[in-house]
Amino acid sequence: MNSVAEPLSTSGQQQGQSTALRAYESLPGPRGLPFFGNALQVETPRFHQQLEGWAREFGPFFKLQLVKRRVIVVGDHEAVAAVLRDRPDGFRRTARMQEIWTEMGLPIGVFGANGETWKRQRRMVMAGFDPAHVKRYLPAMQRVGEQLVARWARAADAEAAIDLQADLMRFTVDTIAGLAFGAEVNTLESDQDIIQRHLDKLFPAIFRRILSPLPLWRIVRTPADRRLERSIAEINAAVAGFISQARMRLQADPGLRERPNNLLEAMLVAADQEGSGIDDEQVAGNVLTMLLAGEDTTANTLAWMIHLLWQHPEALARAAEEVRRVGGDCLRPTQEQLAQLDYIEACAHETMRLKPVAPILPLQTLHALQIGNVQVPANTVVISLLRRDSVSDAHLPRAAAFEPERWLGGEGGPGAMASAAKRISMPFGAGPRICPGRYLALLEMKMVMYGLLGRFDILGVDTADGRPPAEHLAFTMAPLGLRMRLRRRG
Repeated sequence: MNSVAEPLSTSGQQQGQSTALRAYESLPGPRGLPFFGNALQVETPRFHQQLEGWAREFGPFFKLQLVKRRVIVVGDHEAVAAVLRDRPDGFRRTARMQEIWTEMGLPIGVFGANGETWKRQRRMVMAGFDPAHVKRYLPAMQRVGEQLVARWARAADAEAAIDLQADLMRFTVDTIAGLAFGAEVNTLESDQDIIQRHLDKLFPAIFRRILSPLPLWRIVRTPADRRLERSIAEINAAVAGFISQARMRLQADPGLRERPNNLLEAMLVAADQEGSGIDDEQVAGNVLTMLLAGEDTTANTLAWMIHLLWQHPEALARAAEEVRRVGGDCLRPTQEQLAQLDYIEACAHETMRLKPVAPILPLQTLHALQIGNVQVPANTVVISLLRRDSVSDAHLPRAAAFEPERWLGGEGGPGAMASAAKRISMPFGAGPRICPGRYLALLEMKMVMYGLLGRFDILGVDTADGRPPAEHLAFTMAPLGLRMRLRRRG
C-alpha cells in the first residue's frame, strides 16, 4: 500500500494548477546541461535562495537533475507538512547524506538515522530532552550565561566590536557540553576554542560533498581534506571521552541512574535498559548530533534575532522592557522568570519564520507515493522549501515584516494570525521527527536575551561594510559578518 502525502487539490487550484496527476517528466524546472543536469548551476552558499527563486518562476512543484539524481522541489507549506508527517514510513534522510556522513568516519545519531534504528534512538534521546530533565540542568546554563555576560562586559568596557556569531557559538558549545555531557569546556573564558574550531569544519564539508557533482575528494586528498580528517579524529576522541567519563560517574554513583545530572547520563541510562538495542556507538552519534545541532542552529537564530531587533527599534524597546521588568535586579534568571518572557519567545518564533536556519530539507522517498498532484517514484530526492510560504502575503499579512506581535494571542488564547503563522512556519520540523531539542533551544535563546537586554544597551549591530548580512548556507543558514557594540547599563 502506497504512503500518501495528502493531495492538495484546493491549494493547487488556487495556484491555477491542474488537479490531474503529474509525473516527474512533466514538471517544469530550470534547463540543465547534458550529463550534469543542473548540478553546475548550484551555488552552494546560496542554494536555498536559488531554489526559492526557481519556485517563484516555476511554481511550488518543480524538478531538478543533479547528475544522476532526480530531485523534486516542494514549496507549498501544506505539501511540506504532509511530507514531514509521513516520516519515518514514507521518507528517510537521503542515501547521499548517509553515505557522506559514514565515509567521513562519523557515528550516526538520531538526526541521520532511519527506520527501526531511528525509533530506538528517538526514545533514548527524548528521555534526555524531557522538559523536567532540562529544567534540572538550569544552574549549569545560568553559569554559562554569566560567562557570556562577563565576556561581553569586557568588550563593552574596551569599546570593542563583538563577533556576534562566534561568541554565540561559544555560548552554545559551552551550554551543550555542560548540560548534555557534564563537561566544562568554557570556550567563553578562553581563546582556546579547540572543540568549536573542529566542529565548525563539519557541516560545511558535509554540505559541499552532498552537492558536489563529482567526488573529487576520493581521487585527490587536498590539504583541506587532511585538516578535516584531523578534526574528525579530534571530535571522535572528545565524544568518546565524554561517554567514558559519564559511564565512570554512573558506576561511582548508582543513584545517578534514578536522577541523572545531564542529558548524556540520561541517554546512557535509557540505552542500558534491557531490549533498548542501543550501544555506545549510537550514543556517540547522538553526542555528536547534539554538539553540531546545538552549536549552529541556536547560535545562528540568536544572531539573526539580535540583528532583526536592532533593525526594529520599537520591537527592541519592547523586548528590553519585558526583560528588565521580569528580571529586575536578579542576575541569574529563574525558570519562572524565563517562562514569563513571552515577547522574547515571540521574537524567536518570528526570527525563525523569516530566517530559518534550515530553510531547505532534503529527504528521500522509501517507496512510490503522491505529493499534492505529483506522482513520486521510490528513491526520489524531495527537497522541501520551509520558508517559501512563510514570507508570502498570500498566506500571512505583511509577511515580509518583522512583527513578533503576530505570535502573541489576546485574551482567550492565540489569535487567527498566530494560528496561521504556526501552521506555515515549521523551523523545528513537524510530525514524528520534530526536533527533540526545541524546548532547550528556546530556553537558551531566552537566557542569552535576558543577559543581553538586562545588562547592556545595544549601540549597534552591523557588518563591516554596512550592508545587510548575507545568508550563508552551509547545511545551516548563518548571517555573515555581524558585529555588535554594547554599553553596560548603569
